[in-house]
Amino acid sequence: MRTGIERTVPAVTFRSGDIVLYRDPEMFWTGKPGHTFVCKVTYSWTSGTYDLLALASGRVIRYVRPDYMRLLPPIDAMRDIDTASLHVDGAADAMTAAAMAWLAQQHATANAEPKLPAPRD
Repeated sequence: MRTGIERTVPAVTFRSGDIVLYRDPEMFWTGKPGHTFVCKVTYSWTSGTYDLLALASGRVIRYVRPDYMRLLPPIDAMRDIDTASLHVDGAADAMTAAAMAWLAQQHATANAEPKLPAPRD
């Protein structure tokens, strides 16, 4: 016998600054487009709800229940860098611009000549 609302996902506590996928339930259930988008958690209320900032539009969404949020872990955002096969021709072409910039920075840092601190008087 079922009682109450069943959770399909374990409870998650989000922190300010977390990047999440948010699904607007009213837009979703009424069939409107654009109901799911990427947000940043800006505030955590003691009631267990959150304020979000929609990253693409800059819209603030207040008092969001965590049931409609999913954490977007950094590992997923960085997967193309972590799994890039740079030894294959054309592999770098498939990487995002951000991934290429990060790799260039790492390469420059790794290949820089070590410098001694300036002499003191």
